[in-house]
Amino acid sequence: MTLVVAAGAPALPARAAGVHSFAGAAPEDPNMVEEADVPGLDRAAGTPKPSASPEGAPAAVGVRLLDAPVNRRDDTRAHKYIVDHVHPGTTIRRRIVVENVSPVKRTVDVYPAAADVTEKGFVLAPERTQNELSSWIEVDTTQVKLASEDEATVWVTIRVPKKAEAGERYAVVWAQSTSGDERMVEQIARAGIRVYLSVGPGGEPPSGFEVGPLSGGRETDGTPFVTTEVRNTGQRALDLAGELRLTDGPSGLSAGPLRAEARTLPLNGRTTIRVRLDRQLPDGPWKARLDLASGWTKRSATGSVDFGPATAATTERKVDTGALVLGSGVAGSVLILLLFGVYTYRRRFRQPATAG
Repeated sequence: MTLVVAAGAPALPARAAGVHSFAGAAPEDPNMVEEADVPGLDRAAGTPKPSASPEGAPAAVGVRLLDAPVNRRDDTRAHKYIVDHVHPGTTIRRRIVVENVSPVKRTVDVYPAAADVTEKGFVLAPERTQNELSSWIEVDTTQVKLASEDEATVWVTIRVPKKAEAGERYAVVWAQSTSGDERMVEQIARAGIRVYLSVGPGGEPPSGFEVGPLSGGRETDGTPFVTTEVRNTGQRALDLAGELRLTDGPSGLSAGPLRAEARTLPLNGRTTIRVRLDRQLPDGPWKARLDLASGWTKRSATGSVDFGPATAATTERKVDTGALVLGSGVAGSVLILLLFGVYTYRRRFRQPATAG
């Protein structure tokens, strides 16, 4: 995803004291915000496909970030989420686009709520639970009525108190649509924009992570995989994603690039990245390269991996072979008994009759 200069973008408010400036500010201004090229919508996970009939149509909503800071043009996370580092007393503003992807007219609520980053990843608080960061967030429109496939732009303002303590905080700006009435089960669809806000004097705290050695193996069904452990060594949460490539395999084979990603990693957190591969890949050895990034922080790891024999498939073949041998043995025994019976019968009736 790339960042596009917002030439011809709608007129934006004039700069206010302590407010990050927007398109039209001087290019050297590190706080200038441009329009982000985000072609798709981040729809809520599990949102059902809209029904063709307006009656009983499910709720469905989409949301995307419209602005990203110029000084984060190489930070891929800043194109999807509100990611920034600011001093206490700073106010920042971003635009988000909310769309009704339901086939009927809907009312969409827009509001901030709490979130956190733990060993489980980016954790969303239930319903409209608040935390410190979400209490700093305001939206200029808390409710919009949208026709089917219609969209609206909403301004999100974050006002950081002058006495705010240093540290990184997390929240979500939600767009929520509800369907159903008193005679039906209520259905709620939510889609949100994550907020990662670092507060403190001076420059942004460093981001960093370490990637451990690469190793290969096979799952119980014979599927090969490459795995490694990643540790967050920086001072900001990480959203890790990247690609795995395999080269110089048996007969010169290669594979990839294959998608690799992990849940949001907290400060000092560890996680295991596991990339599953095609079951047809031979054992190896292979040269493996894993490239990972969180925003503009990038790391790579290389190594030789071997998946080992496909134990599950081999065991299955052994069982089949054993059954075949057993079946053949039983059939042979039956045949011998039959032949012996025929021989005895024929010999008996060939004896000469005895005179009485």
